[in-house]
Amino acid sequence: MRTTVPGMATPRRLHLFDVDGTLIRGSAAALEISRQLGVTAEVGELERRFVAEGLSPADFAVRARELWAELTVEQVSAAFEQAPWLEGIREVWADIRARGDYCAVISLGPSFFVERLLEWGVHAAHASAWPAVPFTEPVVRSGILSPAAKVSTARRLCAELGIELEYCVAYGDSLSDTELFRVVGSAVAINGDHHVARMATHAYDGGDLRDAYRLVSG
Repeated sequence: MRTTVPGMATPRRLHLFDVDGTLIRGSAAALEISRQLGVTAEVGELERRFVAEGLSPADFAVRARELWAELTVEQVSAAFEQAPWLEGIREVWADIRARGDYCAVISLGPSFFVERLLEWGVHAAHASAWPAVPFTEPVVRSGILSPAAKVSTARRLCAELGIELEYCVAYGDSLSDTELFRVVGSAVAINGDHHVARMATHAYDGGDLRDAYRLVSG
């Protein structure tokens, strides 16, 4: 729990946002990219196996790379622009900055998609390291993030910023967010499934990030 002493400055906070299923409502970067290539069903099956059968993030990435062999930069742009993003993302990040706090996205999704969010005002974007599009190289398994890597990334960001994990707020929706939810001071389930609903400090169902943010910003 955050506590303050009269006359002492309020500690800065770090807001950590998941992307798939959280900032993108009801979808994921992989699904939006696959929609551009007509392989939604195939990647949807990989998503199902990731959740239900324990398919590793690295195996998911290697198989998705095969399905996306002909992916172009233009298709990535279309996938990003057409994704069902929550409303108010830019406004929330602007408010976080105005308060002197920090915000970052940590996603298992591909870096060439997730890093585009830097243009929306987030301080940092951490994602699985994929080769540049169009692909000429394979996916390097060691560069693909896992749920545990979300925690290590959060710890590294905290160390760089001089912020304790207890002053972090995590926003997520599903199983891949549970490890991070366990270690932060506050957690917001956004359109969350049963994995995060029972762990969250707050829960929000809807399409506007500003409403979820108000649960922790006052």
